[in-house]
Amino acid sequence: MRVLMVGDIVGKSGRRALTTVLPRLRRERDIDFVVVNGENAAGGYGLTLDTADEILAAGADVITSGNHIWDQRDFISHLDGEMPILRPANYPGLAPGRGHLRLGDVAVINIQGRVFMPEGVDSPFEIVERVLAELEQDPPKVTLVDFHTEATSEQGAMGWFLDGRISLLVGTHTHVATADTRVLPKGTAFVTDLGMTGPVNSVLGMKVDDVLARFLTGLPKRLNAVENGPARFNSVLAEIDDSTGLALSIERVDEVID
Repeated sequence: MRVLMVGDIVGKSGRRALTTVLPRLRRERDIDFVVVNGENAAGGYGLTLDTADEILAAGADVITSGNHIWDQRDFISHLDGEMPILRPANYPGLAPGRGHLRLGDVAVINIQGRVFMPEGVDSPFEIVERVLAELEQDPPKVTLVDFHTEATSEQGAMGWFLDGRISLLVGTHTHVATADTRVLPKGTAFVTDLGMTGPVNSVLGMKVDDVLARFLTGLPKRLNAVENGPARFNSVLAEIDDSTGLALSIERVDEVID
């Protein structure tokens, strides 16, 4: 099975890059399953019904998220609906939505880190262990994990923790693509961070002047996503052995569109 996981979609620019690149990639690379992190798709802050529909129509099978999934309050009720959208599994049990799902032979798990991240979530290590134990009752052929967190050390530790037990682990959240794609010794494909799908001439997808105003003055300033100009598409493609559920290979698939 060939699986593509796509880095955080940021605003209109990111959605444009996704709808331009993903349908072609699915055809050209014979991709079987696609996971897209969409928590910044609505102007950089959360998801809406329209932006979620746009991501799914572009070819995503599952949309993962992170701490910004709660930003669009009108959308929160839809997390309990039928759309294949995840929020991190380690939020309290009373939080809306679900943290993992299974589509056919593929299970997708979404977890959030705790280092330099908002407080209030349970240990991602304990929660992913619990989810994997639940899945063992009817094991999927392929298990994918989106680990949404700030610290590369926490992402790396999770990779080693899950090595040999899942097919592919990717980090998201920092919007900075890392160059450490590899198959770990026991067979789990890994990358510290996917990067982002969004505007090139920006700071993590946001307008440069807005970000500089925060750093130069120390005052609160709303960050607005860049909508125009060149956009990057960051992702990884992994080939998974259907018989073992372990990875055969992983590679970065990155493009820039005008």
